[in-house]
Amino acid sequence: MEYRYLGNSGLKISEIAYGNWLTHGSQVEADAAKACVRAAREEGISTFDTADVYANTAAESVLGEALGGERRESLEIFTKVYWPTGPGGHNDTGLSAKHIRESIDASLRRLRTDYVDLYQAHRYDTETPLEETMQAFADVVRSGKALYIGVSEWTAEQIREGHALAQQLGIRLISSQPQYSMLWRVIEGEVVPTCRELGLSQIVWSPIAQGILTGKYQPGQPLPEGSRAAHEEAGKPIQGRVNDEALLTAVQGLRPIADEMGLSMAQLAVAWVLQNDNVAAAIIGASRPEQVTENVAASGVRLEPEVLAKVDEVLGDHVERDPGKTAELAPPTRVC
Repeated sequence: MEYRYLGNSGLKISEIAYGNWLTHGSQVEADAAKACVRAAREEGISTFDTADVYANTAAESVLGEALGGERRESLEIFTKVYWPTGPGGHNDTGLSAKHIRESIDASLRRLRTDYVDLYQAHRYDTETPLEETMQAFADVVRSGKALYIGVSEWTAEQIREGHALAQQLGIRLISSQPQYSMLWRVIEGEVVPTCRELGLSQIVWSPIAQGILTGKYQPGQPLPEGSRAAHEEAGKPIQGRVNDEALLTAVQGLRPIADEMGLSMAQLAVAWVLQNDNVAAAIIGASRPEQVTENVAASGVRLEPEVLAKVDEVLGDHVERDPGKTAELAPPTRVC
């Protein structure tokens, strides 16, 4: 495992992080989740990413239990706040001072820790003044409940405004957590250049496009039993992609590239995002320990320019690059 600095901070994180969106507390049983976390630690992963909304708080609880007994100083634990949790009352969502203060305390209890290394705004809250949000994050940092703050799926302009306020308040905004993969490159045009300028790194989610880039979904074939796409809830976000036969055919064209490098298609996909020097970590998820072991092998892999060019040629027009997609897919109002 290799490690990278997160933004312009002194914090180092494993370049492959373990995340439990759609798995812990929902798709896999607790024992399987714990086995995946053990595998992650054995493979050198020190960075664990979760959020209070995952499985409506259950994912944090499972992760906290799974990390029990680990030396806290050897871990980097990240969580997020914004989406509705609990019964979904009118103040159980967003980035108000009230919701942030109550959410950090609840997250720490579930994670069984006194602090998180990174506390992230899971989306931008259009209904709360940004000054209120950043002041609340500053209070969390000054109370010792988080060391740094980050954002997820914010536009370049929102990141710039948040960073300026963080500087005024004397706290460190050091990361952005967007979706990023061979197929989804919308951050490259605006978010990445802005973050480079301001000293933020990307912690990217879905580097294998929720399983699409593993090649296991093949055109004209039924969904593999036990796969994410076959799961009633977890499969919803990728139904469009698994039914796109032209896309699935194009993805199969990556197999010879991976084979030539001695990599699985998943390893090639994870290694691809790590070639971007603004990416500090790629978040992987797993329902089985062997998936963790496979994906971790992407750490330290270097892809030559000709390999990157072949990837572009194979995927062609299936790559989404429109920087406006970040704003387009953001909630226009606070989700209640």
